[in-house]
Amino acid sequence: QVQLVESGGGLVQAGGSLRLSCAASGSIFSFEIMGWYRQAPGKQRELVAQITTGRGSTNYADSVKGRFTISRDNAKNTVYLQMNSLKPEDTAVYYCNALERSSLNLYWGQGTQVTVSS
Repeated sequence: QVQLVESGGGLVQAGGSLRLSCAASGSIFSFEIMGWYRQAPGKQRELVAQITTGRGSTNYADSVKGRFTISRDNAKNTVYLQMNSLKPEDTAVYYCNALERSSLNLYWGQGTQVTVSS
């Protein structure tokens, strides 16, 4: 059973930083791609950033480009989201997801709350 466990959320003032972590229960190379999504109250879940586990190619939502960085640590089976220059509109529950290579199943973590105060 694949498990993704997020951590690192919290309350921060505008302009501050947070680093989210997503720890996978097995090797991240079992996944083709991993990503971070977020969902604010009353809004649809949206993509924030993605990274391929092999090449490490990345993709970002326009709203976070230049402020957020996604990265991976293969040895720790963990994907990170470094969030800088946070804005109140970044407030949301942030979810990690992963697309499994063999089955093409998509797995989600339980989410972690990020709140940015103005």
